[in-house]
Amino acid sequence: MGTAGVWRAAAIKEAGGWKDRTTVEDMDLAVRATLKGWKFVYVGDIRVKSELPSTYKAYCRQQFRWSCGGAHLFRKVAKDILTAKDVSLIKKFHMLYSFFLVRRVVAPTLACILYNIILPISVMIPELFLPIWGIAYIPTVLLVVTAIRHPKNLHILPFWILFESVMTMHRMRAALSGLFELSEFNEWVVTKKTGNNFEDNEVPLLQKTRKRLRDRVNFREIVFSAFLFFCASYNLVFPGKTRYYFNLYLQGLAFVCLGLNFTGTCSCCQ
Repeated sequence: MGTAGVWRAAAIKEAGGWKDRTTVEDMDLAVRATLKGWKFVYVGDIRVKSELPSTYKAYCRQQFRWSCGGAHLFRKVAKDILTAKDVSLIKKFHMLYSFFLVRRVVAPTLACILYNIILPISVMIPELFLPIWGIAYIPTVLLVVTAIRHPKNLHILPFWILFESVMTMHRMRAALSGLFELSEFNEWVVTKKTGNNFEDNEVPLLQKTRKRLRDRVNFREIVFSAFLFFCASYNLVFPGKTRYYFNLYLQGLAFVCLGLNFTGTCSCCQ
């Protein structure tokens, strides 16, 4: 259940069993079990194998389902959390504010709007000044504090930051879709996983497959990259008070790479 989750049958039964009201049914069950007083133990020294999405597009669909489902679940269980009798006020606050509102809705929405929209536009509007401590220093400290838990991966931190700047676009759209029950809020698309891609296995070796343009190019990323490159070039020619063009060029490059599927286990280069 989930990724390497082990449950007691009594906990599942007391929590109300399996429900398909959202696309994050394991999170739904975990929240209901928590409200019934059950506790979870994370065992960090056990390693298990897990299949990864086979392509960038498959990864985006997976992240959309998780982000949309989490925001939708927030809408479903907020009242249950508030009225739970066996849950302390501190835990209620943590679940509603930190676990759901901030992590599932506010964080992806704010990150996307600030770094992918407001910051690029600010280079063309002199009156719109963003303090460097708010857009660089504080986020950098938070990133380092988060990443320091996995020191072996510190060398990929810059690439992860650029990758996440692209993913905030998908997570924001998913969070708003789930929270307000917009289109695709309850759509379940099975994620193609590496090692379990039956369609690819049916193709004989050395036989090329023809893909449609929309399967080879992610147009949202391409449009965003054009916008970022334009803002970066404007800032380079007319620097004004801010000089964000280097960061904007890197962001635009990240959007281009992901827009053309130059990532993952499969790409248009293969």
